Amino acid sequence: MSIQNGYTPIRRVFVRPPVPDDAGAWRAYGWRDAPHPALAEAQHARLRELLADAGAEVVTGSTRVEGDPDAIYAYDPVLMTEAGAILLRPGKEGRLREPGAYAQDLEAAGIPIVGALTEPASAEGGDMFWLDEATLLVGRGYRTDDEGIRQLRALLEPSGASIEVFDLPHFHGPDECLHLMSFISPLDADLAVVYLPMLPVRLVQLLRERGVAFVEAPDEEFDSMGPNVLALGPRVGLAVDGNPETRRRMEAAGVDVRVFEGSEISRKGDGGPTCLTRPLDRG
Repeated sequence: MSIQNGYTPIRRVFVRPPVPDDAGAWRAYGWRDAPHPALAEAQHARLRELLADAGAEVVTGSTRVEGDPDAIYAYDPVLMTEAGAILLRPGKEGRLREPGAYAQDLEAAGIPIVGALTEPASAEGGDMFWLDEATLLVGRGYRTDDEGIRQLRALLEPSGASIEVFDLPHFHGPDECLHLMSFISPLDADLAVVYLPMLPVRLVQLLRERGVAFVEAPDEEFDSMGPNVLALGPRVGLAVDGNPETRRRMEAAGVDVRVFEGSEISRKGDGGPTCLTRPLDRG
């Protein structure tokens, strides 16, 4: 298994389809509007088709998290490492049941659970991604706190991995989801799509020192998740349809861009393709 990067070809990926009975809790979970259950199911089915077409084995989770529409965002409750999965502890109270449910699904798929964060830690997957096999980038904000980062260090450092931490902006405050990956997605070892105005200065400097070039999403496509792109492989990206300028800029940088309609599963819940998927194996 090779999973400690964000851009080599996805061989295996974990997803959780929407559950119609959970859609009624959309207000409590801060969604922008009520998702249409049938459309949401169809859009997620298309997402799974695109993942399979890219060569990935799609592992579909089924352990219920009743009344939690956010449970479709499979990236947040776990961190994948070469040794297996680390269960995180979401900073959003309504999502605290998700890691336990995901653990059942992942173990059934043969993925070992190698660690778990404990109270009072908070950490969400959207605030972290592997820059390379030895470096995890982590955003410190309202969903990932100092104790979460401390526990992650204790779990990862024995294997030789290091954590680089960057403060996230306040933006609209703790009630709105703002993750590190709200404004950056790796596309290759030397390329990332970003919303540059929101990137921490030290992160910009680190990436430039590493030779990472930027595809910049324009201001008008930040809120519609222009920078939220899943790398299916080096310079092959899966994006939410409806961000034409970001797509044009990615294609100009040599990226093969594939899109899906995400009105119900992405835009209303503010979760793009990286949020909807948890790659289990890249190679």
